[in-house]
Amino acid sequence: MKIGIPCGLLYYSFYLLWKTFFEDLGAEVVISGGTNKSILNYGVKTCVDEACLPVKIFHGHVMELRNKVDCIFIPRIVSISKNEYICPKFCGLPEMIKNSVPNLPVIIDTTIDIRRTTGTIESSLMSAARLITKDRARVMRAYYNALLRHRVFEENLKSTGDFERSLDKLNIKTKDNRRKIGILGHPYNIYDDFANMGIRNKLIFQGFMPITPEMVNEDKINLNASKMPKRHFWTFGRKILGTGLTFLEEKNVDGIIYLSSFGCGIDSLMEDYIERYIRRERSIPYMKITLDEHSGEAGVDTRLEAFMDMVKWREDYESNISPYGGSICGNKRFS
Repeated sequence: MKIGIPCGLLYYSFYLLWKTFFEDLGAEVVISGGTNKSILNYGVKTCVDEACLPVKIFHGHVMELRNKVDCIFIPRIVSISKNEYICPKFCGLPEMIKNSVPNLPVIIDTTIDIRRTTGTIESSLMSAARLITKDRARVMRAYYNALLRHRVFEENLKSTGDFERSLDKLNIKTKDNRRKIGILGHPYNIYDDFANMGIRNKLIFQGFMPITPEMVNEDKINLNASKMPKRHFWTFGRKILGTGLTFLEEKNVDGIIYLSSFGCGIDSLMEDYIERYIRRERSIPYMKITLDEHSGEAGVDTRLEAFMDMVKWREDYESNISPYGGSICGNKRFS
């Protein structure tokens, strides 16, 4: 049996877990490949106009897979963390696909919801494996093996911030003294190089080291996110906010770039929070880039080059001047 996994949305967080799980059960896993212009066009044509770019891209990946596999894995995800939710679009994603994409194979739309208890994990696994086996012991063995590989992947991603390298190698250790740029955003915006026009690679080419949320200590993220007056109940939103506040607290990056999806409600809140804190701190250059289906790179390249030049210039000549006006050293006048 061939099971398709679209290379979009939470593919960038859980692909190795899903792939190992299905392969250990005896299925052949087929992925749709990296996002490209054709996949984006498929998505824009089939998806509703109001959806954000990552959801449109996901539709395109499903279109790419539909005639190549026996079934496609599109889980209905409510929560991936206790007492938290993720974007509502994930809850209705299987239905969106079924109503937008024609001539689909079987959809494996198991529900994943662990916001209140982990007891639902086993039933979700059995639902996901129902087309392959009903042997509970076999399913659980496949899950625990997949979980082990997933944890190695997470450690690799923490070291490198590079999705592809983290899949291919084990126990990667890196040490880099280049200028560091913090990148905030959802994983599917940060690691989909077509959607973000290769921003990570462009930073690296210019001598910068991108620092993603996955590379930041999770305890520090949780601690800083908890400083908000009210608890933030969106899993990725909390992680983005906690990462941004950690960057500000530790001052271990030379600039921050927020990759936001046009039409994303969670991003619209988080980017406003982050910008307010950064302007209050007045010490770190900040830029927001909004991603949509327009794929022209000239405008993004110009803004990115200007941002990198500003970071270099400030470090060499004007580290005492706030990027938002006024001296970061108080009212002291400099001659």
